[in-house]
Amino acid sequence: MRRLLVIDDDPASCRLVAAIFKPEGVEVTSENDGTAGLARLATLKPDVVLLDLQMPGMDGIEVLRRIRTADPEIPVVMLTAERDVKTAVRAMQLGAFDYHNKPVNHDEILVTVNRAFETRALKHEVTELRKQIGQGGWLAAQMGRSVAIRRIVEQVTTVAATTFTVLLLGETGTGKELVAQAIHRQSERRSQPFVALDCGAIPAPLMESELFGHEKGAFTGADRKKRGQFALAGGGTVFLDEIGNLPMALQAKLLRVLEARQIQPLGGALATLIDVRFIAATNDDLQQLVSEGRFRADLYFRLAQYTVALPALRDRRDDIDFLARRFLEEVCIELRRPIQAIAPDAMAALEGYDWPGNARELRNVIRQAVLESKTAVLPKSAVRRFLGKSSKTSNTVGTRSLKETAAAAAREAEHQLICDTLRETGGNKSQAARVLQTDYKTLHVKMKAFGIRARDFMPS
Repeated sequence: MRRLLVIDDDPASCRLVAAIFKPEGVEVTSENDGTAGLARLATLKPDVVLLDLQMPGMDGIEVLRRIRTADPEIPVVMLTAERDVKTAVRAMQLGAFDYHNKPVNHDEILVTVNRAFETRALKHEVTELRKQIGQGGWLAAQMGRSVAIRRIVEQVTTVAATTFTVLLLGETGTGKELVAQAIHRQSERRSQPFVALDCGAIPAPLMESELFGHEKGAFTGADRKKRGQFALAGGGTVFLDEIGNLPMALQAKLLRVLEARQIQPLGGALATLIDVRFIAATNDDLQQLVSEGRFRADLYFRLAQYTVALPALRDRRDDIDFLARRFLEEVCIELRRPIQAIAPDAMAALEGYDWPGNARELRNVIRQAVLESKTAVLPKSAVRRFLGKSSKTSNTVGTRSLKETAAAAAREAEHQLICDTLRETGGNKSQAARVLQTDYKTLHVKMKAFGIRARDFMPS
């Protein structure tokens, strides 16, 4: 049973709160001053505290401070007279969950306290999950608690203790970098650097210098010596994302690094030893690329000493609720918005969508919806307008608003324009970026969001 502790010197207010919450199956306990309330807090261990600001003796602000010291995770909802709004805002700055004017409105206080119960339950779930799976708790707290994610956590724990090179397989947005970070965190290299490199985001002419470094004068414009990312990761872990985009010439050099554990900077005469672990990731079918002669078979087998396949979000729908609430909490902190919950019909819309962009797309939808929402609970209307075409929630042209239809049309037009430009430039991203009058990185980010691959437009 959920437990609510009310600390208020007004008996009528305490009776009103009890009348609201007891029919909801909530155990309500009341204390009429701060000292008694703090004593009860220690023995009752409530899920939520409802705290009056103005009380004789110890006032609500001081009680709040002591509650935050005793249990910083417990949500505290403040009750205040209308004239005390400034003090209530101060309480929010000290960590209060929310505040309400007295006398409380039945529906409003019910919504707020239920949100507080949900927040407390979510934090408790995360804490328990961390206890259950030990070091894997960080990854589970990032990705979810489904059977599929528990299996990933087990694999991470197994391979982290080894020196194996790891290949992560999965669609864009499935969390491959998070898994790489988890392997690093659980390995003996955890105190050393974790260096992440996106092989699709670095222009081909610069990639060798970026990875291996260069000596002064190695090429035009090399006016000083530069250490490469492999050297900077000394003792740690290098994560090579989108490894399928690595040019063939660099594939041969990477293979030599994996075999000899040596690097030779551009323009350098001597090779130097490196001590790093390599983790690679791809959303390509590398075996297919090998059969097409676009990826070295010997490099593939070197990278795939241990493989972890990450499931798409549509194949682990049990995690959508967990992730949506986690993203909501993060985004509200980032954007300084007071939204504390997602409406049930909005959550149903999220759970009914296929998420071609996976968890990354889910976070973007939550972020955009929070930015435009003006209510305390994120409504379905705020969520639906940012969902793409594969929603199972009847998000069709006939049921969209004009703004929703326009936004969807703009996304479709942008997708088509990028594809057309890449087709004209033979998959050359640098040239396509110039044609589109944008920078290389922006184009790469948009391609990743749309799931567009430059290789699909290259001459066969």
